[in-house]
Amino acid sequence: MTAAGTPIAVITGASSGIGAATARQLAAAGYHVVVTARRKDRIEALAAEITAAGHLATAYTLDVTDRPAVDAFAAELAGFPSVDVLVNNAGGALGADPVATGDPGQWRQMFETNVIGTLNLTQALLPALTASGDGTVVVLSSTAGHGTYEGGAGYVAAKHGAHVLAETLRLEIVGTPVRVIEVAPGMVKTEEFATTRFGGDTEKAAKVYAGVAHPLTADDVADTITWAVTRPSHVNIDLLVVRPRAQASNSKVHREL
Repeated sequence: MTAAGTPIAVITGASSGIGAATARQLAAAGYHVVVTARRKDRIEALAAEITAAGHLATAYTLDVTDRPAVDAFAAELAGFPSVDVLVNNAGGALGADPVATGDPGQWRQMFETNVIGTLNLTQALLPALTASGDGTVVVLSSTAGHGTYEGGAGYVAAKHGAHVLAETLRLEIVGTPVRVIEVAPGMVKTEEFATTRFGGDTEKAAKVYAGVAHPLTADDVADTITWAVTRPSHVNIDLLVVRPRAQASNSKVHREL
């Protein structure tokens, strides 16, 4: 059960990487975290880990692209005292082909997850976030949403969509008690991101980080998200771009080879 006055934070895509790290850090910061993802075993294990550490966590299996499932999830959350934070983390990249040969199916899947998934959760939970009197929507975009690079057009387009969604939402709901925060990470080395992008090819995935002494970690980004969320209510971190020191832009990376 949630103790009276304990804020509730919903994190999507929490089965690994940034989502799981954010859940751990927000839980440690005093939030009851509701962790969602498609992989039931992963989020249940995460919720059990967080609970064992003395914090509050609830797991809910969810595909953010399934609108009826999202609406059912929002209805279940009506049983909680409030919904205070939504971290739209679910997303990801598929492929690195040029525009001329890119797979339309991969483009569609990236748009559905990164943009429509964020739209689904935001629409479904915005009434509750507003009713809380002090809500926060976090959109995890990417530096890809702010600058193009060769071989990344599908992902760039999807993350551009996430960026524009956040920027427009902020304009549309100004004057309501809801903040809209966008966090745009650069090169982050997690256990799955690049491997998933390259269809399980671990050799290709390793080349993304070759020679980069210290790419960002999931904990680095989670720390950034947690810091932004825990600012005083009147402080809105509109956009926070975070990269490793070795990365000057999407296409300019110092490698010690």
